[in-house]
Amino acid sequence: MDNMMLTRVNPHTETEQQSTIHETLSSEKVFIQANTIPATLEEIRDQHVIPVFLKDNECAISQGDFIETVMEVASQSYYGERILKPSIRVSHPIKGRIPEAKDKPVGQLQEWEKTVYYERMMFVIEIPTITDDIAGQPVTYTIGGVKSYGEDNLYNKKGADEHFKLFAGFQNRVCTNLSVWSDGFAGDIKVKSLDQLRNAVLNMLLSYNPVEQVQRMRSLVDHSITEQQFAQLIGRCRMFQYLPAKDKEGIDPLLFGDQQIASVCRDYYRDNSFCRNTDGTINLWKLYNLFTGANKSTYIDQFLERSVSASRLVEAIRDSLNNTRSSWYLN
Repeated sequence: MDNMMLTRVNPHTETEQQSTIHETLSSEKVFIQANTIPATLEEIRDQHVIPVFLKDNECAISQGDFIETVMEVASQSYYGERILKPSIRVSHPIKGRIPEAKDKPVGQLQEWEKTVYYERMMFVIEIPTITDDIAGQPVTYTIGGVKSYGEDNLYNKKGADEHFKLFAGFQNRVCTNLSVWSDGFAGDIKVKSLDQLRNAVLNMLLSYNPVEQVQRMRSLVDHSITEQQFAQLIGRCRMFQYLPAKDKEGIDPLLFGDQQIASVCRDYYRDNSFCRNTDGTINLWKLYNLFTGANKSTYIDQFLERSVSASRLVEAIRDSLNNTRSSWYLN
């Protein structure tokens, strides 16, 4: 990644030959809440059942293999950088038990008699040696992905498409909000093997320009909306989901629900880092972080799409303020 112009803090000596995965955990604070729980790579790899395709009993690509593949490609692509251990969240457990314990009361089950895997999993990997600063807030380069077995047709045989989501973006270190823009999001990767998955990860990283995303995020600091414009924005955000289909044509879709919009409105007044100014104005960088903060309450399978939706919304508002295009949310 020789074209990077971001601040690079290199902790390695000249004798070190490759990137290393450090024991420090990416995103020590929660980057997604909803109904998720934390998990470790070791737990997923060693304790979770791997789903199989029904017709031939062949294993699907495991969540552990997915994470390790992204780590491998990241280590090769970001040569010499410091790469942190993945931070992993899982949800929607699928529980079972071994056949010998089928008649046991639940309270008498031993741990080794239980089986579990989680339908949905999301992980992030921070590269803290690639960093920048926006409005006094450090942002670090982050990559990761989402796997939901619910998107796969496991009633088929091995060789059917297996679905993954990949992203590259930045994490705000003040609040652990993830900033994912459309350029760094691959929303429906379909592969049949680990080699295909590895190539997909590499292609996504090669096509993403982190410098451009930082420049676009930094431009948000210089644009503000008034309290009246914020009120209109919130109203239009609530209205969008109820618009007739024909009226939605040409409008950037907003994927946030009423719960997330209410959170944005509340934090406009209360958030310690991103609330309004005393005159009611708020710059678009703060507004963007209100949306990405509200996104933490989203389920794993919708998280990345909503993150991209937030970035498109604030860019449309910025362009509207610059009179380069109109935005239904303000006009």
